[in-house]
Amino acid sequence: MKKQNSSLSFGLVQVVVIAAFGASWAFQSVEARSLIEEEFLHQEPFVPVSVPRNEPLRVQPLYDRPDWITDEDLAAVLLKIQPPFSRKEMKPNHVEHALRTWGIDATFQNPEIVSGQEMLEFLTDSAKFMESWGEEVRPFLEDKPGGVEVKWGPETGRSYHHDHWLACVTEAGATLDTPVYAPSRRHSTLNDVLQEAMRDFRLDEREIEWTAMGFGLWISPHKTWIGSGGRKYSFDLIVDRLMRGHKVLGVCVGTHRVYSLMLLIRLDDEFDILSDSAREQAYAYLESIRDLITASQFEDGHWSEGWHRGAEEVTDPTDGEFYRSIIATGHHLEWLSIAPPELHPPEEKIKKAVDWIIDVTKQQTRSDVKTRFTFLTHVGSALCNWRQVRPADFWRDWQKQHPWDPSQDEPEESEEEAALESH
Repeated sequence: MKKQNSSLSFGLVQVVVIAAFGASWAFQSVEARSLIEEEFLHQEPFVPVSVPRNEPLRVQPLYDRPDWITDEDLAAVLLKIQPPFSRKEMKPNHVEHALRTWGIDATFQNPEIVSGQEMLEFLTDSAKFMESWGEEVRPFLEDKPGGVEVKWGPETGRSYHHDHWLACVTEAGATLDTPVYAPSRRHSTLNDVLQEAMRDFRLDEREIEWTAMGFGLWISPHKTWIGSGGRKYSFDLIVDRLMRGHKVLGVCVGTHRVYSLMLLIRLDDEFDILSDSAREQAYAYLESIRDLITASQFEDGHWSEGWHRGAEEVTDPTDGEFYRSIIATGHHLEWLSIAPPELHPPEEKIKKAVDWIIDVTKQQTRSDVKTRFTFLTHVGSALCNWRQVRPADFWRDWQKQHPWDPSQDEPEESEEEAALESH
């Protein structure tokens, strides 16, 4: 009997020790967990990057063109891209796009529209995610020994692109100490997501457009960092990876890579994060993009998914779907808004693209917006950049003079109308 009691006591002690270790692990800093991995788990150390700021950098737009975009036109576009989703089963990808455009401080007089703070909480708090989705869909935030991982992919309830969550929350203005509540850890912050992303990074990933943005806006002026396995990475390597392959490759007909490159060059202007040779190559790459879109723009002002073909695209157009022209035109206008004049096509061509995208966006029905919401948010971002205003600030001022009127809301389509439109 004494032997049994002794064994039972020993077993209980083991359980308590393991539980205590697990609890302490969950509350360890990234640095402490890294040391434990190295000393006890025999894993190659990850070197956490010291982030020199609590508020993310913001690459400022360079132009203010009210002669191109009137207040009325900008308000009409922003009205279209107010977050149109129900609070039930909100798609992370849609929320990320909306938050990135509107910012964490966005508010709307219409109570049906989700505020910036609500969107941020949905993306950073697993409990809020479960309020929207229920228990059938697992939250996309996942506890990891070194931080918090954002699960991504086409599965229901996940972020759609790798590090898209990080880039969007960052561009929205979330601070590094923003609480992040994974399912079993309640003391993490945005820094834990950033450090896990840096630990997890690999150069051969399919998509690094948003990785480049997230890292650049947080860790500049660092030029290099050490990832898992002791691998050394740099913004030079990221630039090389972004330029690799055909120009049409990458997300949104190749345009996200262009924006990320332009953003890194702008950060290099201030923080010197690139070598001279990497910067020269990236700049030359963007010059080639400028020449291609100068030649490939259609007479009405739009660019198509075949923009990379240059003049050949105009004489022998790609047989693509119309929404891809919205993607190409909106995204090109967005990177041009942070690009120096030397990387611009002739000014009249940019003006034509602005006119085209405003007219097309105004014509979108409520059903169109729901279907095309993610890339229409880039239209809103681009036009606000060309007016040098933040969407949340402009909309707050606009609502003071133009209060929300429920009677003017576009009505929901009937099931019959929606079915006809889908065909």
